[in-house]
Amino acid sequence: MLSIVRYILLACHFVISSLLAFCIIIFRPFHHSNSRILAQIYSQIGRRIIRVKIKHYNAEIMINHEPCVVVSNHQSNWDLFIVGSIVPKRMVSLGKKSLKWMPFFGQVYWLGGNILVDRGNRKKAMAAMETTKKALTTKDTSIWFFAEGTRNHGKNMLPFKKGAFVTAVNAGVPIIPVCTSSYLKGFSLDQWDNGTAHIKVLEPIETKDLTLDDVDQLMLDTHLAMMDGIQELDALS
Repeated sequence: MLSIVRYILLACHFVISSLLAFCIIIFRPFHHSNSRILAQIYSQIGRRIIRVKIKHYNAEIMINHEPCVVVSNHQSNWDLFIVGSIVPKRMVSLGKKSLKWMPFFGQVYWLGGNILVDRGNRKKAMAAMETTKKALTTKDTSIWFFAEGTRNHGKNMLPFKKGAFVTAVNAGVPIIPVCTSSYLKGFSLDQWDNGTAHIKVLEPIETKDLTLDDVDQLMLDTHLAMMDGIQELDALS
C-alpha cells in the first residue's frame, strides 16, 4: 500500500516539477547552469518521498574546480533524486537521445542544455562528443558522465565505456570521480525509511599530459579508485 501511495506522489511530483522547471528554463534555454536547477527541483522533494537521507563528502572539490569531466556510478532511476542533490553550477550531463521524447522530463532535460547522444548513429555520436569537448574548452562548463553507460541495479559497478575518458584527454581537463554508496541494497518503496545514501567526490585525476594511448589505463585507474570509494561508503551504511 505504501508503495502505491509513493508512486502516486512521485508521479504528481514529476509532472509538477517538470512544469515548474519548464517555466524557469524557457527564459534561458540551454544555459549551462540549468542542470543544477533541474537536479535540485527533482531531488529536494523526490528524495523525501522515497525517504532516503543523503550525506556528501568532499563536495567542495567539484564545486570549486575548473571545467572537468565528472564520472559517477549509475544504479537506478532513483539516481535523479539522490545524485541530483550534489550537481553543481555550470554542469551539464550526457544522455541518450531517446530521453528527449520522454514526456515532461525529456523536454526540460533537453532545454536544460544537456547533451543528447544517438548511440545508434556513429557519425551523430561523434558530433555529440565534439560538442562536449567544445563545452569544456570554450564555455567554462563541466560534463557529467555515467561512465558505465547503463544502470547496474545496485550490483557491482559495470565496466566503463570510453567516451568520458576520450573526452577528458582530448580536452585536457581532469576527471573527477563521484562515488555513490550501494543504496539499492535493502531499498523498497514499501518500507517507511530507506536509510542513508553516501556520496563522495574523489580527488581529481589529471589528463593534461596524457594521449589517447593512455585512455585504457586511465579508465582502469578510475574504475579501481571508484570501486574502493564505493566499498568505503558501503561500510558506512
